[in-house]
Amino acid sequence: MQIINKIKEMQSLPDRIKREEKRIALVPTMGFLHKGHISLMKEGLKHAEFLVISIFVNPTQFGPGEDLESYPRNFERDFALAEKAGVNVIFAPEAKEIYSAHFQTYVTLQDLPNHLCGISRPDHFRGVATIVTKLFNIVKPNAAVFGQKDFQQLAVIKQMVSDLNLDIKIIGAPIIREDDGLALSSRNVYLSPSERLPALSLFKALNNSQRLLASGVTDASKIISEAVELIDSYRETVIDYIAVCDPETLTDIKRIEKPVLMALAVKVGKTRLIDNMVLEP
Repeated sequence: MQIINKIKEMQSLPDRIKREEKRIALVPTMGFLHKGHISLMKEGLKHAEFLVISIFVNPTQFGPGEDLESYPRNFERDFALAEKAGVNVIFAPEAKEIYSAHFQTYVTLQDLPNHLCGISRPDHFRGVATIVTKLFNIVKPNAAVFGQKDFQQLAVIKQMVSDLNLDIKIIGAPIIREDDGLALSSRNVYLSPSERLPALSLFKALNNSQRLLASGVTDASKIISEAVELIDSYRETVIDYIAVCDPETLTDIKRIEKPVLMALAVKVGKTRLIDNMVLEP
């Protein structure tokens, strides 16, 4: 397995790989890898013979006061996990390699970022769309894999690829959960033992919402209020949002007559967690 830190070196590699008639899959990550990331890598290898992962904590998707500096990092452990998963190349650039001192070009979507996480994190998806576009231009993949836990991110990337006519297959991979149901996230390491049970309220609320819908409750406001009550019953939790929306446009749904996305973001102590589920009538 090779580690590449420089853009020019990374850009020159795909041409050689494609001359060998091998397809390239990319899994963008911010490192501190876990089983969820490994599942993305395994999915990538289903679609390509050569797998590249990026490890880059992208500063442009962090807002003021967020955890850019404290975001968990452990490159040695990441290297071992990636090698075991069958990764061919880790692209791990420095921030100054990606963003020059005079950097001024960003990729911005008009509508999708104005929902869910984009409301409380207004510049987040501009940063996501920009770094992913740069990675696509640097790695030149045939396919790229993103986790469905970041459902809005996946929607943004799919829309961006469609709008810009990028010849890249975007693959959404299922949420991977810990044994107790908590969606895997690098930020789970922030949770104290006493915050674990409150953190599970997100998954409990989603499952309870599916049960309500199956029992005939189709009023989205009723389902959301039940979720709010459940999550607010833990004093450690502060709800950012709970939404029932169209899976493609992310616009709010009032009455559920077809599959909808239920998405939520909740702070547990100082840790912001997100989760989602597609609710089936």
